[in-house]
Amino acid sequence: MDTPLRTVRNNIVQSIRAFRVDQLQGAAQALGHHFLYANAGQAQNKQDVLDALSKQYTLPEGANKNFDTLYDALTSTIHKSGPQTGFVVVLEHIPSHSKFDKEAREQLLDIFRDAADYWSDRKVPFRCFYSFAVARVSQGEPIVTDSNEEPRPTDKLVDVSPMALRMSSPFNAGYWLSAAAA
Repeated sequence: MDTPLRTVRNNIVQSIRAFRVDQLQGAAQALGHHFLYANAGQAQNKQDVLDALSKQYTLPEGANKNFDTLYDALTSTIHKSGPQTGFVVVLEHIPSHSKFDKEAREQLLDIFRDAADYWSDRKVPFRCFYSFAVARVSQGEPIVTDSNEEPRPTDKLVDVSPMALRMSSPFNAGYWLSAAAA
């Protein structure tokens, strides 16, 4: 199998860092797997994220009620529809702010991890790739505030490349050593 997924376990949830969406879509097509893509970049809270996923993944009505119904839609509902060849799932720009905090992000990713386990038990590949949205304030741009909230950055998205993410990590010794040698 000469695809970008040849080194990726069959049932996993991981950061999209090393891949591009078009590569993943091509790999899914080559493998005969379903390709599910959602961009949650405009979502502000849990319900917005659920609505975005339900709509963009074209899940059955009611899949956007809560995390449990999302899980059911990604697992048993699809399983009941017939044999499945596999899934490549992309979830880009998961919100990363106070209205969708770290706990909510982890709960969301846990749903996809549980779905990967569910499909693993049925010997069906389920690979999920995700990225987080990054908010920033441009120089000279005012901080947006609501009347009852503390000041927070604007909700502009910055598409952070995999290289930028790797370089931003203080634990990436290769980057720091190569920068020092240059």
